Amino acid sequence: MATCGRGCVPAVRFCQRLNRLKTLDDDLMVTSMKRCLTMVDLALLGVGGMVGSGLYVLTGTVAKDTAGPAVVLSFLIAGIASLMAALCYAEFGARVPRTGSAYMFTYVSCGEIWAFLIGWNVVLEYMIGGAAVARAWSGYLDSMFNHTIQNYTENHIMKWNVPYIAHYPDLLAAGILVVATVFITFGVRVSSWLNHIFSAVSLVVILFILVFGFVLADPVNWSQKEGGFAPFGVNGVMAGTATCFYAFVGFDVIAASSEEAKNPQRAIPMATAISLGMAATAYILVSTVLTLMVPWHSLDPNSALSDAFFRRGYSWAGYIVAVGSICAMNTVLLSNLFSLPRIVYAMAEDGLFFSFFAKVNPVTKVPVNAILVFGLLMAVMALIFDLEALVQFLSIGTLLAYTFVAASVIVLRFQPEKEKTSSKANSTTSPNSNPEPSPEVSESQIIAQDSGELKEYESFSDKLQLVEMQKTRERSAPGVLKARWEPYLGRLLGDFEPGEVVAFSVLAVMVSSVSLCAVFVFGSNQLQLPMWSIALLIVVFGSTFLLCLVIIYAHEPHVNTKTFQVPLVPFIPAASILMNVFLMLKLSPMTWIRFTVWVAAGLLVYFGYGIWHSKEGLRELQPKDMAARYVVLPSGSLVETVQSVQPNGQHDASTLHTTPSRSAEEQQAER
Repeated sequence: MATCGRGCVPAVRFCQRLNRLKTLDDDLMVTSMKRCLTMVDLALLGVGGMVGSGLYVLTGTVAKDTAGPAVVLSFLIAGIASLMAALCYAEFGARVPRTGSAYMFTYVSCGEIWAFLIGWNVVLEYMIGGAAVARAWSGYLDSMFNHTIQNYTENHIMKWNVPYIAHYPDLLAAGILVVATVFITFGVRVSSWLNHIFSAVSLVVILFILVFGFVLADPVNWSQKEGGFAPFGVNGVMAGTATCFYAFVGFDVIAASSEEAKNPQRAIPMATAISLGMAATAYILVSTVLTLMVPWHSLDPNSALSDAFFRRGYSWAGYIVAVGSICAMNTVLLSNLFSLPRIVYAMAEDGLFFSFFAKVNPVTKVPVNAILVFGLLMAVMALIFDLEALVQFLSIGTLLAYTFVAASVIVLRFQPEKEKTSSKANSTTSPNSNPEPSPEVSESQIIAQDSGELKEYESFSDKLQLVEMQKTRERSAPGVLKARWEPYLGRLLGDFEPGEVVAFSVLAVMVSSVSLCAVFVFGSNQLQLPMWSIALLIVVFGSTFLLCLVIIYAHEPHVNTKTFQVPLVPFIPAASILMNVFLMLKLSPMTWIRFTVWVAAGLLVYFGYGIWHSKEGLRELQPKDMAARYVVLPSGSLVETVQSVQPNGQHDASTLHTTPSRSAEEQQAER
C-alpha cells in the first residue's frame, strides 16, 4: 500500500469491502428456522425439482428434433455432467448447513459482491422457472379439454397483441401459483407433505409408463428402417446433451434446504446422490420406452408420452400419463416456491437485501414475507408473459451459480484454517508479544501446544523433536506446496502465502475455460478463424487450463473426515466449470442481453442498499477488542499501553493510547 501512494488507499479499501467474506457462527446448527427435514424428505424434494415437465415434454422434443433414439445417451451424459455440479453442492451443503445455496457458498469463499450477484440471478431464475412451469401446467391441462380455457379467455375476458407478452392472460397459471404460495406459508412440514403426495403419484405413473411401455416396445423403431439409433450422429447426441442438462437443474433445492435439515452433514450428500440417481434413471428409461413405442420422427413434442399411448390405441393410459405430468409439474412449482424465498431470506439476513424479507414467522418458522411477495410476483409473470419468452431467459443464472460453486470448492479445499487461540493461552500471554521464557525456569521449558494446554519438556532432545513436529505440521498445512513438488516449484511458488497460489490458479482456470470454450463455439462461424489459428488457440488455452490444475494439485489439500468432500479435486470441479461455461456460451444473444440488464439492476440495489447495510460491514465498524500491556520503566514508573487486537492474528503495531501512571515511590508514600 505504501508503494502505490496515498491515492490508492481508498481504492484498495473499497475493493476490500466488495470482496469481504461472510463470517460463520461457531455453531452452524443454530437457526431461527425449524430443523425437521430427513434424508427422505430432502431426496423427494430433489426428485420433485428435477422430474417435472421435462420428463413429459423434453424427452419428446429432443428425440424428434435433435438426437433421435440416441436421446438415451444424451440424458446419460447430461446426468454425469450434472453429477459433477451436484457433488460440489453436496460438499458445501454438508459443510455450511445454511440456507441460501449458491449465494451462501459464494459469500463464504469468493466475496460479498459476487455472492450478491449470484443470489440476484438465481432469484430471477427461480421466478422465471416457476412462471414457465405454471404456464406449461395450464397449457397441458387446457390441451386435454381441447383448448376450451384459452378460447373462453380470448373471447370473453381479454386478448393482447404485444411482443413477448402472451396473447391472453393465463388466469389458471396465476391461480395455481397463488394457491401454492398460500400452502407454502403454512410451514416446511406442509410443503414437504404436499411434495410427498405429488412425488408419489408421479413415481407411480412413471412405473406404469415403464412397465406398460416395455410391453408395447418394438425394436424395429430403433432399426435402420426408421432412421437408426443415432440419426443425427455424434453432433446430435451432444446437442441433445446441452438441452437435457437443464432437466437436472432442480437438485440445488436440497442445498437450499440445508438449514432445515435434521442432520445436514449426512442427509445433504446422501439425498443429492439418491435424487440425482433416481432422476437420471427415470429420464433414461422413459426416453428408451418412448422411442421404442413409436417411431421417433412421429412424436408429438408437446405431449409425447400421452400421445404415444393414444396412437397405440390405449387412450385411457394417455389420461393416466396426463395426471402424472400435472403432479410432476406441481412438484417443480413447489420446489421453486420453496427455494426462492429462502435465498431472498438469506440475502436479507446478511443485510444485502431489504430487511423486510428477513422476518421469520414465529409459528410456522418460515420467511412468510419473502414467500408472499415473490410468490405473487411469480404469479404476475405467469399471468402476462408467454411461455417461449420465459423459457429463453432461463438457465444463465443457474449455470453461473454452478460455475462459482465449483470454483469455491477448489478455493476452500486449499485454504488454510484460521488460527484459533485458546482461552488459557490468552490468559497467560499477551496477544501482541512473544513472551520470553522466565528466568526461574531454566532446566525445563513451558511450551504451548495446539490444544492450548501447557506441557513441560525436561530434555533438549524433546525440544528438538517438538521443533521437527512443528515443521512437519507446517509443511502439511493446507495451501502449501507438497514436499515432493518443492524441488521443482519451490523457488517459483515457495514465497507465497498458503492458499494464495491456488486462488490465482482458480481465476486462471476460469479465464482459460472461457477462452477455450469461446474458440470452440465462435471460432469457425462468428470469428471465421482459419483452422491453424483455431488449433493453436486450443493448444494454448488447453495447456494453460491443464497447467493451472497441475499447480493446484501440487498443493496440500484440507482433509476433513467429518463431512462429505468432493473426490478428485481439483479435476471434477474444473470439469464442471468447463461444462458450465460451454453451455453458457451456447445460449442465445437475447439471454445475454437479459443477463446484462438484470446484473445492472442488481448493482444498483447493491450499491444503493446492500453495501451500506451489510452485516459484515457493520461488524468491521464495531470497536475492536483492546489489549493492555504493563511495562515497568527503569525509573520505577508503571506505563500502560493499550493496543487494538486485529482479526486473524494481525495486530496494530502502533500504540493507540498511552497512560503513564504514578511512580512506585509515590504509591508507597500514599499508602
